[in-house]
Amino acid sequence: MTDPATATATEIAAAVCAGRLTARESVDAALARIAAIGPRVNAFTDVTAERARRNADRLDAALARGEPAGPLAGVPFAVKNLIDVAGLPTRAGSLINRENPPAEQDATLVRRLEAAGAILVGALNMGEYAYDFTGENVHDGNSHNPHALGHMTGGSSGGSGAAVAAGLVPIALGSDTNGSIRVPSALCGLFGLKPTYGRLSRAGSFPFVGSLDHLGPMARGVSDLALSYDAMQGEDPDDPVQAPRPVEPVAQDLDLGTDDLRIAVAGGHFARHGDADCFAAVARVARALGAERRVEFPEAARARAAAYVISATEGASLHLERLRARPQDFDPATRDRLLAGAMIPAAWVTRAQRFRRWYREQVLALFESVDVILAPATPCRAPREGQATFVLDGATLPVRANLGVFTQPISFVGLPVAAVPVWLDDGLPLGVQVIAPPWREDLALRVARRLEREGVAKAPVAAL
Repeated sequence: MTDPATATATEIAAAVCAGRLTARESVDAALARIAAIGPRVNAFTDVTAERARRNADRLDAALARGEPAGPLAGVPFAVKNLIDVAGLPTRAGSLINRENPPAEQDATLVRRLEAAGAILVGALNMGEYAYDFTGENVHDGNSHNPHALGHMTGGSSGGSGAAVAAGLVPIALGSDTNGSIRVPSALCGLFGLKPTYGRLSRAGSFPFVGSLDHLGPMARGVSDLALSYDAMQGEDPDDPVQAPRPVEPVAQDLDLGTDDLRIAVAGGHFARHGDADCFAAVARVARALGAERRVEFPEAARARAAAYVISATEGASLHLERLRARPQDFDPATRDRLLAGAMIPAAWVTRAQRFRRWYREQVLALFESVDVILAPATPCRAPREGQATFVLDGATLPVRANLGVFTQPISFVGLPVAAVPVWLDDGLPLGVQVIAPPWREDLALRVARRLEREGVAKAPVAAL
């Protein structure tokens, strides 16, 4: 097999199950790469080396006894540091939270991945309290894009994007409220999955906006996304908003193809507000899939505005006591956005929620005539770290607020999305969203798999 430090999860698990690689060798290779390369991308805030080696040895002993291996046997993974890891304080990218007592148990999704044979190796850098699209953090330092150091990873799951793109781990978990899986997947050249709202348990994660938060995986291959997604499914009584859905595995159906799918390209809002490259990436994907039809999300710009209102007010409500007691310990940019959210009139929030119900009905109506919709993931390639503005559609706009211009109208109504990485040239990658109806993650992943198989989408390890 290939180098276990840079292999995909699917390759690692196959080698471990076949006896060509031990779980301990897999984990040691990941830990060595984290030690050697990790500081260059600043992806990890905590490395759980002792725990990882102990769990790897336990798995190897079980395999030696002839016990069955899980589908992710020996696969190293890491999680955004807003997800609970027993023995670590759940930082959520902040200075304040790291003073909290360590988590007493792992989050549900961590436990489920480990039950499938995966091995946790650490927690990952992120934007403070997940209120971020850039991957920059004033407390732990910025995560750096492995494909071009000095460029943004995207956020807020920036450490997750950096870790996978650098080959430190084949799978990382992130969270996505307004685009925080899809934006770093696009800027770092990865496959990412934002499941349907309520599909995967959020128990044991620090919230940002409860009515918009999702958890999901990022990887360098579609099979890896599917295997990890399958392992994390299942009802969880500890998550009160999780939908009571049956487990619906997708990994076995990835190669069913897309000939039976009606695929369209999003127009209107999704055909403006970006540069030529982001639209060229969508066009390349559309050509490969034979997608000629265009559809328009009604009032998508208003949906983005309503998402901002809800995010700002819910986020501010969560942090009011911290804002009163320790305003100086926030990133000033985060603090100011939260304070602004606390001052939004209640009437605006009511209007935003009312509009949200209407918008969801209109979006669901689109899927009566199409199965999958394509749209850009970000308006451009990765900006430089510290870059404050860029020009979109002839206007100079702030980077931090506008990297999610195409992701917010989708997560606003909780649709499942697979982000696929597209390379137009030797420069930085771009991302395309493959958007499906609620509970149809299988359709988004089937399309992503076809694009991967045909070489239209790919996620190489960065040449660091």
